[in-house]
Amino acid sequence: MLGQFMPGWFTRDTMGRGQEGTMSTSNLVTLIAIVIGAGFAVYIGWPKTGVFALYQIVGGAVMLVSFGLLVVARIQLGKSFTASARARALVTHGLYSKIRNPIYVFGGVFIAAVFVYLGTPLVLLLFVVLIPLQIQRARTESKVLERAFGDEYRAYKARTWF
Repeated sequence: MLGQFMPGWFTRDTMGRGQEGTMSTSNLVTLIAIVIGAGFAVYIGWPKTGVFALYQIVGGAVMLVSFGLLVVARIQLGKSFTASARARALVTHGLYSKIRNPIYVFGGVFIAAVFVYLGTPLVLLLFVVLIPLQIQRARTESKVLERAFGDEYRAYKARTWF
């Protein structure tokens, strides 16, 4: 099923690898930061008895899936990833063929899953603050891409979600 909208998503071009076949530094740094954050969340939520509650199992499973999709989205973005909104290339393959901003979507799902896993309102505060910021950032990026790619971006935007 994933192959339907992710054809060739593990090719050299979509993995964000350089000509030497090594992962780019920005991809590696992003991956390490996400792994450390996920590991920390799991560590602080680990039950003292070693027995997980149902909410922790559900939260952990959603964390795992959303983390995986977040990493895939970041890798597929490749060299188009920037800290500020810039139009390097219009990425429309893989996850980006269905969702314009999969990093924001799966990042938000990941944070919600951390909230469920930990069962603490403090993480919910992060979620409530982050989501409006992500929506504003997505709008800014959309304007930049529309100026740079015009009708091509508008057609892409019409056939994708968020």
